[in-house]
Amino acid sequence: MKIKSKLLTLFASTVVTGAALAAPLSFDFKDPKGVNNAVFKLDAPLEAINGSANGISGTVLFDPANPAATKGKIVLATESLTVPNTMMNGHMHSPMWMDVAANKEITFEAKALKNVKTAGDKTTADAMGTLTIKGVAKEVTTPISLTYLKDKLGQRVPNMKGDLLVIRTSFTIKRSDYGINPQAPEEKISDKIELTLSIAGAAAQK
Repeated sequence: MKIKSKLLTLFASTVVTGAALAAPLSFDFKDPKGVNNAVFKLDAPLEAINGSANGISGTVLFDPANPAATKGKIVLATESLTVPNTMMNGHMHSPMWMDVAANKEITFEAKALKNVKTAGDKTTADAMGTLTIKGVAKEVTTPISLTYLKDKLGQRVPNMKGDLLVIRTSFTIKRSDYGINPQAPEEKISDKIELTLSIAGAAAQK
């Protein structure tokens, strides 16, 4: 009976340990360095507009043993959107454009990954999810890469221990789909907005 009891205890311990090892890691994308940013570009025949935003936060659950199960939500503070021209920046924040007073956030909620391929610490896939801008939610699919850097957090943020997850993606949306001044002439303001993100999330050791 003692041998059987020990075997059951060992089995239970193994199951618990295995479950703990299999648990996904939670990565926080509110960057303490303030480096994370999104870049946007509108390239019309008469004028090109380039800008960025650094008000990024959100949480992504990533399992190094099962990258295909990745899910999460990235949040961008609309008031952090900026372009070099001061007047254009004011227009962009106005109700006709991004209406930052009424729409505080732009969000992308990843619901599933398809066509997942992993080589070493890098995973590429097509991320399927919901992009919400100015209260308009649309289902989008975007190519994405995820680079898992185990025990590398301290190299990016001194005095912190943990892992890093770097997400990179580039895709195009239409501003008219999201009610971003749809009446603006396309010769001057492109309807296509090119978006690029390269952001790092931290899973700090507690």
